[in-house]
Amino acid sequence: MAKQDKYKCHAAIQATLEIIGGKWKPLILWHLLAKKMRFNELQKSLGKISQKTLANELRSLEKDGLVHREVYRQVPPKVEYWITPDGRSLEKVLSAAANWQHAHRLKFKKNQ
Repeated sequence: MAKQDKYKCHAAIQATLEIIGGKWKPLILWHLLAKKMRFNELQKSLGKISQKTLANELRSLEKDGLVHREVYRQVPPKVEYWITPDGRSLEKVLSAAANWQHAHRLKFKKNQ
């Protein structure tokens, strides 16, 4: 691979990880691939994530166009989140990450 091609790949991977990297964003996207979810439902499905962290991550994913937030004007207020077509385009990437871990789980098993 030419040096210029390696730099382009490096830059592309870095840019992608800036958008979907971290502990929570891939998991949020994974859960939203399955269905629309309300904030509390999403928080419960993720486990040990604070409301503040979840709100920040959702805001970032929404800003980047990967998640849509819909506010329904009703009493009590209702807010739902769902994945956008751009977010859905990451399904193969997330599946590949999960498959890689399944194939290597014994080698990279964390001490608990």
